[in-house]
Amino acid sequence: MAKLRVRIDRDQCIADMVCVSLCPDVFEINEEDGKSQIKAQWRIDPNNPAEGEVTEELKDCVTSAAESCPVSIIHVEEVS
Repeated sequence: MAKLRVRIDRDQCIADMVCVSLCPDVFEINEEDGKSQIKAQWRIDPNNPAEGEVTEELKDCVTSAAESCPVSIIHVEEVS
């Protein structure tokens, strides 16, 4: 089963919470800076909230969040 790599350019995040609204299983708002981040369970590196890998079951969710982001800072790609 393929996995999906999800990256957020947190420096460009405007914290509108569209990604959290559309895909709360993967995205959350960082309480300190108010910007979007990947939930800890999906992070590749526990200390990097901007990059994660999710299962194929979440493809529609993360794709919808990426396509709906008003500043296009969420990137999704398949990895083997």
